[in-house]
Amino acid sequence: MRPNVMGRTLVSLTAVVGIAAGSLAGASAGFAASGSAPRQAVTADATVLAVVNLGLSTNQAKGVQRWLRAEWGYNDSIDGQLGTDSWKAFQRHLKAHHGYGGSIDGIVGSGTVSALQRFLKNNGWGYAGEIDGRAGSQTQAAFKTFANWCVNTY
Repeated sequence: MRPNVMGRTLVSLTAVVGIAAGSLAGASAGFAASGSAPRQAVTADATVLAVVNLGLSTNQAKGVQRWLRAEWGYNDSIDGQLGTDSWKAFQRHLKAHHGYGGSIDGIVGSGTVSALQRFLKNNGWGYAGEIDGRAGSQTQAAFKTFANWCVNTY
């Protein structure tokens, strides 16, 4: 072989071997990383613990919690965070007077929101929309009106 052809062949062969070795090294590192990464556990209870203030300020939510404490057996802290215990107390009210048929679980689903909408509509808190189970802007505005009354009364 001529020296020029042999040099090009040697350079090409070295490049191919280098690329292959680099690909294998990267693949094995990626494989090792994916297998050894810690896995996180996810539980369904995570959503139950969520705070759902439906647009209320902390002060407005505290007013609602004081009303719930005085009228519906809420006994957790007055912290302005409408969490599971706040909504359980509210669900007791909604079940007693506003057609809530679900369980007292503190989850703010469409059944809770529908009963809340009936409460806000039937008691003069300014809700004039459909009972649709969605906490849209009209529901939130009426809930704020109610919460402001709670702040001034409790």
